[in-house]
Amino acid sequence: MWKRSLRMLAAGLLAVAIGVPAFTQAPTPLTPIAQTQAPPATSPQPTRPVLTKADADAWLDGFMPYALARGDVAGAVVVVVKDGQVVTQRGFGYADVAKRKPVDPATTLFRPGSTSKLYTWTAVMQLVEAGKLNLDADVNQYLDFKIPPFEGKPVTLRNIMTHTAGFEEIIKGLLTFDKPVPALGAVVKHRVPERIYAPGTTPAYSNYATALAGYIVERVAGVPFDDYVERNIFGRLGMQYASFRQPLPARLKPHMSQGYLLGSGPAQKYELIGMAPAGASAISGGDMAKFMIAHLNNGGPLLSPATAQLMHAPQPSAIPAVNTMALGFYEQRINGHRAIAHGGDTVYFHSDLWIFPQDNIGLYVSMNSDGKDGVTRVLRGALFEQFADRYLPAANDAPPVELPTAKEHAKLLVGTWTNSRRIDSSFAKVIGLIGDTKIGLDADGRPVIPALTSPGGAPRKLIEVAPFVWQDAYGHERLAAQVIDGNVARWSFGEVSPFMIWYRTPAALDSGWLMPALLFGIAIVLLTALAWPVGWFARRRYGVQLALQGEALRTYRAVRGFAWLVLAVLIGWALIITGLEDFESHGSTDWLILVLQVAGTLAFFGLFGLALWNAWLVWRGKRGWFAKLWSVLLVLAAFIILWVGLVYKLISFGTEF
Repeated sequence: MWKRSLRMLAAGLLAVAIGVPAFTQAPTPLTPIAQTQAPPATSPQPTRPVLTKADADAWLDGFMPYALARGDVAGAVVVVVKDGQVVTQRGFGYADVAKRKPVDPATTLFRPGSTSKLYTWTAVMQLVEAGKLNLDADVNQYLDFKIPPFEGKPVTLRNIMTHTAGFEEIIKGLLTFDKPVPALGAVVKHRVPERIYAPGTTPAYSNYATALAGYIVERVAGVPFDDYVERNIFGRLGMQYASFRQPLPARLKPHMSQGYLLGSGPAQKYELIGMAPAGASAISGGDMAKFMIAHLNNGGPLLSPATAQLMHAPQPSAIPAVNTMALGFYEQRINGHRAIAHGGDTVYFHSDLWIFPQDNIGLYVSMNSDGKDGVTRVLRGALFEQFADRYLPAANDAPPVELPTAKEHAKLLVGTWTNSRRIDSSFAKVIGLIGDTKIGLDADGRPVIPALTSPGGAPRKLIEVAPFVWQDAYGHERLAAQVIDGNVARWSFGEVSPFMIWYRTPAALDSGWLMPALLFGIAIVLLTALAWPVGWFARRRYGVQLALQGEALRTYRAVRGFAWLVLAVLIGWALIITGLEDFESHGSTDWLILVLQVAGTLAFFGLFGLALWNAWLVWRGKRGWFAKLWSVLLVLAAFIILWVGLVYKLISFGTEF
């Protein structure tokens, strides 16, 4: 119930903050004036809010404290810049709840997570500007190890900066708490992720690729990555409350905000990012303002105007109707205005940065708690949309008009879809079986996407406003599809569209049938396993002998023994998979993963082989119809479990994921 209430709160905040301007009509003259035509009645235009400190502060005061309190978020910082100046920088709530230490926007450090990537990308562009890096060259010429080509194509820095290098996702080693972080070179060499897409073809967000870019900066510049960023970004901008170093330098530790799961809960450990260039920085709101102002000022002291414009320019995209990548930044278009942005999340900190180059405006928010039900995602999105609606409204606010092709085109979206950002080479691939996206149709024939809901949690009303382009009838969300030979090949939406797409799940892996089949298989194996002790107890209770002998009896016992082994392995994998997000456990369960891989290989193949042999014996012998039917069902169940084990890499060897 409280989760539903929170979603309703978020939706209410959106409506209240946008507001509805009131119109008054001029009164009709009571007495006509002779020989003079009365002027037509007019309505005064509503006053558009102006982005000033007073107005921004009043707006934020009406939104942030209430939203943080209801979402159980301990503290936040919000910064707004315009025309090279800080409009306002505000701290809300607490940096340390136990000590009642308030957030100081100028000095309190937050962890911006992947927003840190913008420093890495800026460093790359500085070296491109200096002629030391080529965006379109094979990155191997800058490395002391090899990134193998895929389909004959090498990876380039342009691929890396647009998240089209083609790497699979990896989780292990991304974040730790108490373990020392290895040197950057050791991290990127320890495990090169599998290449699953040809370079330049498919956006798939990659933390590894960003870490690789940071290592290239380190090697080409001849200094450690942390040193380079401190000298050439933080130093040039006078950013005294910013660092990539882990652990934090002693002088900055007193300024670091605590991180929380819930603001009402205890403070958590300091997060250490294994792939540091992808998200390890800590920075104050005031120093983030300096970084935004530099980029809005055509690079300021960081980049030449030409290099800054190259970095900010949109890159080619297969689905241009939605947001696309720039170089490192990604687009967030709203109300006819183009923002370039980057969000970031650690376990406890959640942030977003947006700059509008054509409007010379920037907005940054960071929160130090996960909050209830992932509320920080809702609050960040609402803050951005309300800011744009208030200060950068659309020139034409006419409601969208639905195309007559809407229902026909929506049908082409129906089915099961896989996210391009995925794990492929390890047992963690099974996450895809659980997490595939299914698209259906509502009563009016419009697409319904579970992952795409309103801030209140309700399905969005998606209206086709251009061929294969859908817009939320009541908001800013936008979805578009790429059509090849009359069929939808892939689609994406909103904030994630620059670096993540969905493609149709191959039929053999479609969870629409495979998940029910797997549950069927597990049920049959479970009943088979339970039949052993239950049958034994019943025979003992009533003094009945098992009517099996010789090979049939040995097979009967072996089948049920392997059924128990299969169930034990599946329970073990369930525990491992559900614990993948517990970064503190990474490494400590390697022994169990190896045991499950060995036992699973034996159990899955063994049960399938025994089920076949059992069916052969049952159908050869004089057994009843139920025994024959069950033998067939058991073969089918064992095959399904074996199939899942093979295609989702549960039958494999290795502890990386």
